[in-house]
Amino acid sequence: MKHTITLSLVAASLLATASFAQEDLGEITVTTATQTTQKLDEVTSNVDVITAEDIEARGYTTVAQALSAIAGISTVSNGGLGKSTSLYLRGMDSKHTLVLIDGVRYNDPTSLSGAPWADLMVDDIAQIEVVKGAQSGIWGANASAGVVNIITKKAQKGTHAAAHIEGGSFGTWKYGANISTADEAYYAKVGYNVVDTKGFTAVAPYGTDINQYEDDKYKNQTLNIKAGYNFNADNTLDLAYTYIKGKGDADPYDSSTYAFDPNGKYGIESTDKFMKANFRHSDSIETLNLYAQRSDFSRYYPDATFGQHFDGKIDEYGINSKFSYRTKDFILVGVDHKKYSHENDIGKSYDTTGVFATNTNTFEGFLGGTTILTESLRYDNYSDFKNKTTGKIGLKHINKYIEGLTGSFNYGTAYNVPTMYQLFDPFSGNTNLTPENTDSYDVTIAYKDFKITYFNNKIDNMIDYVSNYDAAGNWIGGGYDNISGTSKIDGIELTYQKEIFESLLLNTNYTHLFTYEDNNGKTLARRAKDTFNLALDYYGIENLHIGADMQYVGERFDRADKQGEQTGKYALFNLTADYQITDNIQVYGKIENIGDKYYQTVYGYATSPRAFYIGVRGKI
Repeated sequence: MKHTITLSLVAASLLATASFAQEDLGEITVTTATQTTQKLDEVTSNVDVITAEDIEARGYTTVAQALSAIAGISTVSNGGLGKSTSLYLRGMDSKHTLVLIDGVRYNDPTSLSGAPWADLMVDDIAQIEVVKGAQSGIWGANASAGVVNIITKKAQKGTHAAAHIEGGSFGTWKYGANISTADEAYYAKVGYNVVDTKGFTAVAPYGTDINQYEDDKYKNQTLNIKAGYNFNADNTLDLAYTYIKGKGDADPYDSSTYAFDPNGKYGIESTDKFMKANFRHSDSIETLNLYAQRSDFSRYYPDATFGQHFDGKIDEYGINSKFSYRTKDFILVGVDHKKYSHENDIGKSYDTTGVFATNTNTFEGFLGGTTILTESLRYDNYSDFKNKTTGKIGLKHINKYIEGLTGSFNYGTAYNVPTMYQLFDPFSGNTNLTPENTDSYDVTIAYKDFKITYFNNKIDNMIDYVSNYDAAGNWIGGGYDNISGTSKIDGIELTYQKEIFESLLLNTNYTHLFTYEDNNGKTLARRAKDTFNLALDYYGIENLHIGADMQYVGERFDRADKQGEQTGKYALFNLTADYQITDNIQVYGKIENIGDKYYQTVYGYATSPRAFYIGVRGKI
């Protein structure tokens, strides 16, 4: 059993992390579900966790790649590395998912649709937590589909250093290093990582050879700094800073031909900074956090003739306190204040103050097992929008008589406010936009290594970009608008994780959307009706790991109401391997898209053909 548990923890979370096998989950802790640390098996919400070990085993480069292996998540992108990327969580698009880096907001208030996924690389990440379903009752606005919290690595006791270098197709290089030191009184860690690629064209008419067009390069530099000081056993000051700089090329739109030019070029530069200071007091009864944090976004288009700079900020400060009572029960209460700003020509800002509470109770022996009940309630007071009250309730039961049988139910309400770009952009903005509201619930039944979840989302007045086309079907512009009435999205997620033979692990999941349509019954664009992931990991040869994974994407149309081109119905296969030369040195390699499958996730934008990468990791 010990061997099984160890292997499960190495490969857990990759495709079906939130398995209800208790011996696995008891080792994993999460902070995102209730804004406080809990063991994963004590959380009522549907939570998936991707660990650093999972990232290395699969050879991911971007956070979006890692997340696309989770049940209920699919991604599309306008080209290769560094190009605009959208994530769909349970059929809801990027702006409905709140993204955090060490708890600091990553959703750009100046953007078209939420978080800039294209610039999120995986190096120096300890854990990615994905909480599915409406979470505004805990986190406030823009958590309608769920929350993704990216937690960077911490310093371990002693002094340590690590480095890696990787090279491969399209002139791609990845390299980086980190150094850390820690003792009883303090800790400090610095990590710096680079992804640099010559790339391939962003735009490519469907069916054409991408090699006939010019390459669109991209370079990403990410710096993570963490430090802290323990005043005594009860009081700690933690500091975190993340710097992400992305610079690359894209293909411009030609208004005379109503098309993008694959041999044209314009530059994109972004510099994002995230800072947090947190004072924590902890004793046997209470854990108190007092914090201040800032998200600073800057995008620059040096070759554009309009809208060259987009600069925005989110300033947040708050306090929350967790009080424990009985054995496993607690209540967390808090207040936070946020100010969102869009500078440059728009020059707008708004602020909000929220008060919230979450209570969790564990009942032993109830209905022949363990029952966990969690309730959250939040009230947000806005300067520019109507005030909002949202909530969440979760119930989970672990059966005592049928070992491994677990059931859970979660219901929540949420809302998304329009961004200042959506409101005030002179070309596509709409000052008449109103916030959208979401009702969400899911029901889960799990038995040992198998789990099935039904989810249901209803969004009133969904904000979406509405495109206009000429008689020939060419795009001629558009703008943001509320889709009147209620949009409905529901479906199922199936996950299975097991060591099927000695040292051979199977992880698989399947997602099917029953309904994903607006109030007129028109199917929403770019959602995959079916997705299927399969991964096998073999650890039977000493010091060697071999992994293979496959992803199938079913029917998906580029425009609403099943219009435009079909961008689904394809399968991709990848292969990874790593060998531990010594305790401190590992070599690895990967082949992506082994079958050299031609496909596009967004019609008219290129994707990677077969690609090869090899690298080495070292640590002291």
